[in-house]
Amino acid sequence: MRFIPTKVHAVLDYVVAVALILAPTIFMFEEVGGAAVIIPRVLGVGLILYSLFTRYELGLIKVIGMPVHLVFDILASVFLIASPFLFGFADEAPNAWLPHIAVGVAVILVVLCSKSQPGASVSGTKAHASSVA
Repeated sequence: MRFIPTKVHAVLDYVVAVALILAPTIFMFEEVGGAAVIIPRVLGVGLILYSLFTRYELGLIKVIGMPVHLVFDILASVFLIASPFLFGFADEAPNAWLPHIAVGVAVILVVLCSKSQPGASVSGTKAHASSVA
């Protein structure tokens, strides 16, 4: 069931992006270094970039459709979840790998609940009420 409006999804995109960029500092795993630190930061910056180009309420240059945006979200989330295992930091303390998995799973859940089309005002068409002569 898709009940999260694209406007809410847009806000979540920017909040999650900042959280990803700051995750190594917030969860104190900067000292682990390498992929554990680089991946969330790069994905956070990437999320900001493709959100700015998404055709939804908080996109600035509206060229990417919401369905494509949602695919990007899923791909980034799967990569984030897999990264501790792919890059060998799953054996570090949980604060170094658990945020990757938790955020990845949370984003997938948000995607599954997000509407795939923004309201009419975003797509350039406007609903008209009955004409008054």
